[in-house]
This record gives sequence, structure tokens and C-alpha cells, in this order.
Amino acid sequence: MMMVKRCSWVDEKSEIYKNYHDHEWGVPVYDDEKLYEMFLLETFQAGLSWITILKKREAFRVAFDNFDVIKIANYDDKKVMELLANEKIIRSKRKIGAAINNAKIFISIQTEFGSFSDYLWGFSNHQIIKNKDNNFKTTTKLSDDISMDLKKRGMSFVGSITIYSYLQAIGIVDDHELECFCYKH
Repeated sequence: MMMVKRCSWVDEKSEIYKNYHDHEWGVPVYDDEKLYEMFLLETFQAGLSWITILKKREAFRVAFDNFDVIKIANYDDKKVMELLANEKIIRSKRKIGAAINNAKIFISIQTEFGSFSDYLWGFSNHQIIKNKDNNFKTTTKLSDDISMDLKKRGMSFVGSITIYSYLQAIGIVDDHELECFCYKH
């Protein structure tokens, strides 16, 4: 049986990690609902490992109303207390507050640009930034620019490292390693 070669960061013993790598990571996303789901998850990932978030993803989906940005933008104190009591998710008051505030700004960006997708993909001229040399970074000018713009609009937990990770997750940046079976020449 031939072994599939994946990116070196994938834990081959973890089905959830392999599935995420093989079917989601680096695949271009244009749908605002999916873009928001990944954005919220990346917000909660800040300072933690991605596998932690992947394992809690379905709990986040339930807790955050199937990642409905409009519902999240309208969460009240009662909902915040419910989230803080939910042991199945990351219970950070600052991150929950950021999720609500960021949802409001996400919606304002949709209004301004027609979609969050148009806003976000506009930073790369609607082009995929392709890794060509396995020279991986944690930030780039692109992630710096997007981070700075989102912060200027009032978002939080959107530092350049978080944004770069987000860009990889949603396929604006394709950082599959050259030897990985997902790398497309």
C-alpha cells in the first residue's frame, strides 16, 4: 500500500487533521458563510493549536448558531454568559466579545464591498498566492495589509499571524509543500 505524502505539519495519526488538510486547507473559498466560519474559528485559535479548534469545531457550530454572522452580531449578555458556561468551546470572554464585534464589522464590510469575499480576495487581485519553494512564513505583506485594515475597522484578534493562517485555510495562500499530494503545479 502506497503512503500518501502530505504536508509535514499534518499528524498522520489524526483523522480529523488529515481530513482537514486533504479536503479544506488551501482550497479557495469564495462563499461568505464559509469565510465567516473559518474567520471565527481562526479568531478563537489565536494562541492555541489548530487541532484544538478542529476538535471543537462542531461544538463551536452549535454554540455559535451554525456560524450565522447576523445572529452572532446580535448576541446579548445572556448569550455571552451561555457561551462562557459552555465547556465544549474555548471560553474566553475577550474572544467571545471579539467574535460579536467582528461579526458586526464583517457585516459592514459585506455592505461596503457587496461581499466579504470581494473585500478579502481584492487584496490579492483575486489571485491565489502559490508556494513555489517550501519557504514558509508566518506573515507576509499581504497578511500585514489585511490585518492592518481589519484593525483600522475595529476588529480584534486579527494580527498578521492569525490572518496569514486564515489566508492559508481559505486558499488565498496555497502553502502546500511541493512534495504534498495536494500541491498543484
